[in-house]
Amino acid sequence: MNILVTGTAGFIGFYLVRKLLASGHTVYGIDSINHYYDVSLKLDRLHECGIDHPEPKKEIVSARYPAYTFCQIDLCDAEAVNRLMETRHFDAVVNLAAQAGVRYSLTNPESYVQSNVVGFLNLLEASKKANCKKFIYASSSSVYGNNPSVPFKETDNVDHPISIYAATKKGNELMAFTYAHLYKLQTIGLRFFTVYGPFGRPDMAPMLFANAIRNDETIRVFNNGDLSRDFTYIDDIVTGIEKIVTTPGVIREDVPGVPATIYNIGHGSPVQLMDFVHLLEENMGRVARKEFVGMQAGDVYRTWADTTRLKEDYDYTPYTSLETGIARFARWFKEYYKK
Repeated sequence: MNILVTGTAGFIGFYLVRKLLASGHTVYGIDSINHYYDVSLKLDRLHECGIDHPEPKKEIVSARYPAYTFCQIDLCDAEAVNRLMETRHFDAVVNLAAQAGVRYSLTNPESYVQSNVVGFLNLLEASKKANCKKFIYASSSSVYGNNPSVPFKETDNVDHPISIYAATKKGNELMAFTYAHLYKLQTIGLRFFTVYGPFGRPDMAPMLFANAIRNDETIRVFNNGDLSRDFTYIDDIVTGIEKIVTTPGVIREDVPGVPATIYNIGHGSPVQLMDFVHLLEENMGRVARKEFVGMQAGDVYRTWADTTRLKEDYDYTPYTSLETGIARFARWFKEYYKK
C-alpha cells in the first residue's frame, strides 16, 4: 500500500512508520516539527528513520528506508496538503498529527483549534477530493472525561469533555462522521489510552517522572496518587494501527449507511498511579522524591479501555505487560540521556 502518515516526527507516528516499512509498504510522512516540546527528540526520531536536516516543504527520501519519503508540512497549510494528496494518490491516510497535551490546552487553547480543528479539516477535505479510500485518525481516551462507567465503551456518552484538547478530539470524531455521511469516505477514529515506551513524549508521566528521578527532583503526584491509567505499550498500539490500515473489507458502521466508526485502543487493564511510580523507581534504581497534591484541572480520575470491538474486527490483542514495558522504557531512557 501507499500510505500517508502525519505526525511522523512524533512518538506514535515514528513507530508506525517503521512498522509499515518493515511490512513492505510505501510511506510518505509529514510533520510540522513544532516547538511544543524539545525539537531535538523529534529530530532524533526522524534520524532513526534515515531523515536528516528537514526543511519546510523539502522532500527527503530516507537514507535508511528507500520506501520512506518525508516532508515538513503543516496541516494548516491547505494548499500544500491539497497538492500532496492530488499528486501522491494514497491508498490510506493515518492522521496522527495534533497539538497534544491536556494541561497545555488550559493556557494555549488557540493552538489546539488551529492544529486539531483547522488542520484536521484540511486533511479531510483533501482526502475527499483525492478519493482516498480510508481515513484513520487519532482521537483520545480524554473524550470520555470523568465517565463513571468502566471500562469505557465506544457507545458511552462523550458529550462532556473537561479540557479543550478533549473537545477538539470529540470535534474530530464529529467532523469525520460528517465526511463519511456526505462523501462515503471511510473514517476510523482511534481513542488512544496512555501510550508509553522508548522515545515517548517528554510531557507524559513516564518521561516526567524518569527525568525527576534521574535529577533527584520532586515529582508531583496528583490527586494524592488516587488515579489510575490504562497504560498501553507503543508496540501494541502500532501493531493495532497496522492491522486497521492494511486489513481490507472491514467496514463497521456505527450508524447504518455511514462508513464511520470509533475504536478504543488500549491495554484494557488500568494501573494505579502509585503502582506505576514504584515500578519505575525499581527500574530506574532510585526512589523518587514525591509531593502529593490535589487534582489538576483538566485531568481525569481513571481511564480503562474496553477493546472488545477492536478484538472482534481486527483481532487486536495487546501483549506487553507494564512490567516489561517499563523495563524497556527505563533501559532506553538511561542510555539515551547518558549520551
